Amino acid sequence: MKILRTTILTILLAALLNVPALAQSKGAAGPTGKIATVDFHKIINGYWKTKQAQAALNEHKAQLDKDEKAMIDDLKKANDAYQQLLTQANDQAISADERNKRKQAAGDKLKRMQDSKAAIEQYDRQGKTSLNDQMQRMSDNIYSEIKTAITARAKAAGCALVIDTSSQSINVPPEVIPLKSPVVYNSGDNDLTDDVLKQLNAGAPIDTTTPVVTAPPPLVNTNKL
Repeated sequence: MKILRTTILTILLAALLNVPALAQSKGAAGPTGKIATVDFHKIINGYWKTKQAQAALNEHKAQLDKDEKAMIDDLKKANDAYQQLLTQANDQAISADERNKRKQAAGDKLKRMQDSKAAIEQYDRQGKTSLNDQMQRMSDNIYSEIKTAITARAKAAGCALVIDTSSQSINVPPEVIPLKSPVVYNSGDNDLTDDVLKQLNAGAPIDTTTPVVTAPPPLVNTNKL
């Protein structure tokens, strides 16, 4: 199956980096409002639900690949049988009636093969749609949870604005997101990244130290986010 794999990391970065900052209040930062920063890339990569989602996507894709391989193997066997029938239909060593039977059988076999090929193509399309829909749902949920956590942490710290300091992911095409981070300088004094990540991973049921393995982007409209 030619399903293009992805990571939740890539699509979430595409969503976030389409905007220069995460505003945590209705207005811009005033004279008394602090401006904080977060490394959204680090948060997504370190969040245990991102790893869990990627594992689920990989498992889903592996099953789709396995099922389609079995269908393709059956089609190859059918083609071998079809070629054998064609050979027999032209074998002058057997009777004309028998050759006609083999010719008819070959025609029937070819029709079934064409139906099987169409079924495989349909399964491939449905598999891509299913995988992308699953990825999109997980992305939406994770993005919402992370943004909610950042908002809560920013309000608790008295911040009026939170800016993402992540640079462009190498797996996101330049036409999808800006080429550069909007942050020119960051002292790190008001960075909320570690606090937010610690909050999100509190009580995580899986190992959060293993980085998310990236992969090529999928056939999905990342601008939907």
